[in-house]
Amino acid sequence: VQLQASGGGLVQAGGSLRPSCAASGHTFSTYAMGWFRQPSGKEREFVAAISWGGKSTYYADSFKGRFTISRNNAKNTVYLQMNSLKPEDTAVYYCAANVDFRSIPTMTSERGYWGQGTLVTVSS
Repeated sequence: VQLQASGGGLVQAGGSLRPSCAASGHTFSTYAMGWFRQPSGKEREFVAAISWGGKSTYYADSFKGRFTISRNNAKNTVYLQMNSLKPEDTAVYYCAANVDFRSIPTMTSERGYWGQGTLVTVSS
């Protein structure tokens, strides 16, 4: 599976953005998907995950209520709707794929598949 993230950009605090991640291959619907982010100079952190069929989602506590993960298997795409953005949300956002939904929050770079990242900048 090859992943291509896009949809990042510059937004003012309080605004919204919806990065997307397009997957190549015919097996996208068999993978659980996740979003991670890495602020400059900091460790990468888990944001959200969604099961292969989209029925189950899981969020890190910091993002519950503000971010929503979704997917469209017909378009081989996963999305991250981000609302009420804050300057501290500025980061490179990465998508990832793993056959095991429960493994996504603790995924490392050596596990599963990763996209190249898209930069989100939130101005104050």
